[in-house]
Amino acid sequence: MTAHDIGLRSERGPILLAIMVTTGVVAMEATVLATAVTVIVDDIGGFAQYPWLFSIFLLTQAVTVPVYSKLADTIGRKPILLFGIAVFLLASVLCALAWDMTSLIVFRAVQGIGAGAVLPMTITIVGDIYTVAERARVQGYIASVWAMASVAGPSLGGLFAMWDAWRWIFWINLPLCILAFVMLARRYREELTPTRHRIDYLGATLLMVGLTLILLGTLEGGVAWEWTSPISFAVFGTGAALLVIFAFVEARAAEPILPGWLFRRRLLTTTNVLGAAIGVVLIGVTAFIPTYLVTAAGVGPLVAGLTLAPLLIGWPIAASQAGRLYLRWGFRPVAILGGVLVTVGSIALAWVSGTPHIVTVGAACLIVGLGLGFSAVPTLVAAQSSVAWHGRGVVTGANMFSRSAGQAVGAAILGAVSNAIIASRGGVETDPATMTAASTAVFIGVSVAALLILVSALAMPREEAPSAGEQARA
Repeated sequence: MTAHDIGLRSERGPILLAIMVTTGVVAMEATVLATAVTVIVDDIGGFAQYPWLFSIFLLTQAVTVPVYSKLADTIGRKPILLFGIAVFLLASVLCALAWDMTSLIVFRAVQGIGAGAVLPMTITIVGDIYTVAERARVQGYIASVWAMASVAGPSLGGLFAMWDAWRWIFWINLPLCILAFVMLARRYREELTPTRHRIDYLGATLLMVGLTLILLGTLEGGVAWEWTSPISFAVFGTGAALLVIFAFVEARAAEPILPGWLFRRRLLTTTNVLGAAIGVVLIGVTAFIPTYLVTAAGVGPLVAGLTLAPLLIGWPIAASQAGRLYLRWGFRPVAILGGVLVTVGSIALAWVSGTPHIVTVGAACLIVGLGLGFSAVPTLVAAQSSVAWHGRGVVTGANMFSRSAGQAVGAAILGAVSNAIIASRGGVETDPATMTAASTAVFIGVSVAALLILVSALAMPREEAPSAGEQARA
């Protein structure tokens, strides 16, 4: 063990704390607005545009992840992470000062650009400074923080909504971001030999514009224009064409942001598909259950947010045990266990949604949370452990991109399904029967995504549990 390794081990506690803080803040921003939308709309208007508050944040986060991950493998993790925290902090200030819905949406886009650097870098750093055996425990901590923050977001948003102080949703980020920035700047030191790099800006642009058009068509179809109208075909067609061009550009790029080998290796393909499905399930549960309970069951925003607490409990419990299980059984069996639980919980949620009650919803959330904990951690560690240091950033970034893209596309598609049902019943968002029907359709969609988690886990290549030597080296 070198002097650098000894010094790094002594600093890992503060580094891990800073990573957990930044992970929690960014994860919370994806869902914190779910229970505060009505207060925001009452203050600055723009009800028809509010779905973009979720989708634009998740979209810019998703499409920037591969760029940051490529940079991290060339100039280092630390500068990318500090840059992301700084951008996220600045955007939080701008969001708190927003004067209308359009400005808030723009600033949320900037916030997503910062978040795109934070999530993959924190997880990559954990992969760098901990062995596989240690990651079994530490990745459980990170996954638990990510889950707890995602679930706590709607509760916090509901609390600020009750106080009619929605801008504090963003002001609260400042001290946490500053604390994490200072700790990482002072404590985290990495040894890196600078290398020449070429960033695939063309590919990144094509990916971002293509996905934006797909989301635009999904969110505005049936609202701003008819699904079968010429503009609808134009938006979807152009978006799909740009994504096809993106695939050709990546195949010829010197340093593509999504290298082709990510899609040629079965383990990486299955774990990335599974990550995308996790994103859909998570956004479907955290973003729609609070609104469903408020409108269909008549509970308050704070209680609706707290109903997600069983998910908050189930995820970290499963994540903390997943490490022990995959070191004994291997990654695939644990991921399959998670897929089964997520599927059962999601189907149960759709089954009981016709008679809304916080107890039955909470029970379903607990099962979903256990399943997500058992499926998210082993698949991420499996992907990281399959490559060396110089590829770990790209692999982690691809997994985070898949999860973020799943959240963004999932929010758009599930939102479109909900809006279509509401519109077909007269467009009354306050009618309990209408909202119950819309929510049931959303939860059926979540169940489909849960089945994809299970199928992806079953499709993972079989492997032996890591040996003691492999655990220490990776």
